[in-house]
Amino acid sequence: MEKHFKNIQDTYVIQNGVKGYNFEYCLNFIEVQGKIKYGRYFKIDTNDYNAILKLVIYAIRDEKAAQDLKIDLNKGILLTGPIGCGKTSIMALIRPFFYAKQDYKIKTCREISFEFAKNGFEALQNYTQKEHQQARLPGYCFDDLGAEQNIKHYGNDLNVMAEIIISRYEDFVQNQSISHITTNLSASEIEALYGNRLRSRMRSMFNLITFSNESRDKR
Repeated sequence: MEKHFKNIQDTYVIQNGVKGYNFEYCLNFIEVQGKIKYGRYFKIDTNDYNAILKLVIYAIRDEKAAQDLKIDLNKGILLTGPIGCGKTSIMALIRPFFYAKQDYKIKTCREISFEFAKNGFEALQNYTQKEHQQARLPGYCFDDLGAEQNIKHYGNDLNVMAEIIISRYEDFVQNQSISHITTNLSASEIEALYGNRLRSRMRSMFNLITFSNESRDKR
């Protein structure tokens, strides 16, 4: 009988105080949670395994496996792939694997742009300034980079996401603040929309993890 893991504790065993994760169980947990959250047709395709393996290794901070896969645990994740492959849902579903201090909120880039249109530059402070007594910026996954519009606030035209990412880059250098991004843009498209300066900063800030072009819609 097929197992259905509903608890994160089902995905690992503890030996000598160290959690040992079973990737097959991790996939099971992610898919079960996906069905609960997104509907019974949610399914992980075998084409997704490589990307999800890297994401899980990053989340659980498996230093040896990360080194073997050339994943830098001090950087964030830039998750790319075709429209509908499940980038947003997977970033939501792997959050339970992260330690509390590496947790993040998911915020769509379109929503942030509308916040700027409504509230102006003050809206950006949520993403670019530390809260009282925080050592680093709060963790965010900026979802669907490129889908936002350049919206004006009383005549002020701003590339909102470029401004946020560059500000967070400065805190990444100074305080190791981590950001994540999902996008279906290619590197050249990112440069065309946001400029070479931003693309250069993003190389320093992110591990690139890519879903296969053969990846199917999750729902």
